[in-house]
Amino acid sequence: MIRLLRVLVHIVVWFIAISLALVIVYRFVPVPLTATMVLDGNGITKDWTPLARIDRDMVDAAIGAEDSRFCQHHGFDTEAIKKAFEHDQRNGVVLRGGSTISQQTAKNVFLWQGGGYFRKGLEAWFTFLIEHLWGKRRIMEVYLNVAETGIGTYGVQAGAERYYHHTAARLLPIEAARIAAILPLPKTREVIDPSGFTRRYGNTIAARIGTVRRDGLDSCVYK
Repeated sequence: MIRLLRVLVHIVVWFIAISLALVIVYRFVPVPLTATMVLDGNGITKDWTPLARIDRDMVDAAIGAEDSRFCQHHGFDTEAIKKAFEHDQRNGVVLRGGSTISQQTAKNVFLWQGGGYFRKGLEAWFTFLIEHLWGKRRIMEVYLNVAETGIGTYGVQAGAERYYHHTAARLLPIEAARIAAILPLPKTREVIDPSGFTRRYGNTIAARIGTVRRDGLDSCVYK
């Protein structure tokens, strides 16, 4: 029993040390690959781009679409989680997750897709680390570079080039909004000539961009 406890302690210590080292390295170094990219049978198209070369409309579209309290919470939006839980209970099916941009970044960079309490626990740990060791601006930069933006396409730079044939630095509000609109389901939603819900959602996000900027909801990214 004592030997087993020693083994478990060693595993925990090594896990903490390795996870801390990875988070610190990625604070300064572009993330080369993620588990999602490696397992993607459609290949990988990506082009790491510093946040300074990504149009502010894209940042504001992401905040407006995915996490309006990004600059207010410390990684976990308890209010959004509560609303998501109530929504799921009321409808009897899980439709909303309540995950913040920080949580999505932690999952995308360090873990794998899918649910389960174990993975959620690891996600919480890495979310805590990046919130304290990276800061909001770096979290946003990494998120916009590793998020899946289409089949085999990762990051908003690759997405902008694929859909609009220009860089992420030149995105129009509606272009940024339509990329943000497909982030939850990038393999099934259309950026070019979207219809139905995706088109309406994109228009809604485009309208939110001005609100995000006016109300300073992106102030932690642009200080």
